[in-house]
Amino acid sequence: MQRTTPPFRADHVGSILRTEPLKKARAEFFAGKIDRAALAVVEDAEIRKIVAQQEAIGLESITDGEFRRSWWHYDFLGALDGVELVSVDTGIHFTGVTTKAEAPRVVGKLGSKAHPHIEHFKFLKSVAKKTPKQAIPSPSMLHYRGGRKLINMGVYPTMEEFYSDLGLAYRQAVAGFADAGCRYLQLDDCSFAYLCDPEQRKMLEARGEHWETQAQIYADMINSAVAEKPADMCISIHVCRGNFRSTFIASGGYEPIADVLFNKVNANAYFLEWDNDRSGGFEPLRFLPKGKQVVVGLITSKTGELESRDSVLRRLDEASKFAPIDQLCLSPQCGFASTEEGNTLNEEQQWKKLQFVIDISREVWGK
Repeated sequence: MQRTTPPFRADHVGSILRTEPLKKARAEFFAGKIDRAALAVVEDAEIRKIVAQQEAIGLESITDGEFRRSWWHYDFLGALDGVELVSVDTGIHFTGVTTKAEAPRVVGKLGSKAHPHIEHFKFLKSVAKKTPKQAIPSPSMLHYRGGRKLINMGVYPTMEEFYSDLGLAYRQAVAGFADAGCRYLQLDDCSFAYLCDPEQRKMLEARGEHWETQAQIYADMINSAVAEKPADMCISIHVCRGNFRSTFIASGGYEPIADVLFNKVNANAYFLEWDNDRSGGFEPLRFLPKGKQVVVGLITSKTGELESRDSVLRRLDEASKFAPIDQLCLSPQCGFASTEEGNTLNEEQQWKKLQFVIDISREVWGK
């Protein structure tokens, strides 16, 4: 049967390809041709359009497409108290392509007394008729990529102090979103997926960190962040393998982190990527406890070609051998534009993919 609370049987990660009017306005803003207020007018108008389109095709969870962001994570992290975005030697290396060379650096005591993205959520809530969903990066994303070198040692001489304050800063942010009426909050997290990749584990070992220890540290930070959330707030975790211009970073099945992720992280739901062989099999779903949901990402957001109905139904059937079908939902594996550059498909293909998710969900779980 269909679900009336999040996650929904047909759901989505959140980011949407930036529209042409938005791209034009952002280019003009960064070129100094228009001011922040003029940019906001365009952002508001384009967000209204995509909200209406999400609702028109039948989605129950509604996002602003991350239309006010350049990055899925750095815009949020850079607006935490004690953090600033700085230029670095090189960007993040994906398969065959590299991002802009900037990263968040911890320069002061961490906090989130009045995060600007809360105002972004308030606008979304004011224009959405269905459930507004807010996505923010997981706290681990302030540590995983840069590690110790991007954390001021004078501010945080020990990593234990850093991890503790980061969890508490996120707790402030969660409270702010809750006070604004958010009841569907998603933490986007690459770190757990990267911990499944042997090459990424080698990278951690080289800088003196052990992947199993980091998995528990990241779980503890998330638990600290959501420790005081309202009882009716759904916390979902999207475990991402990297998504920039349709490329990726991590490979490897979820087996190494499944028990920690499902049983030691206080989340209600998990968006997991299973759109290709790099993601491994569904066997890790056997760790899923009763009362939690997994949103199975079987439809890729990286290409415009539509998957076959039969293949998606067959893979859902395979997944249901390891977790009850009532504990499963369906979505694209990731967002369509984790950064403002977007993936290599067009808007029409994007909306067809989302409609396809809805159609399959109705076939599997009813109308």
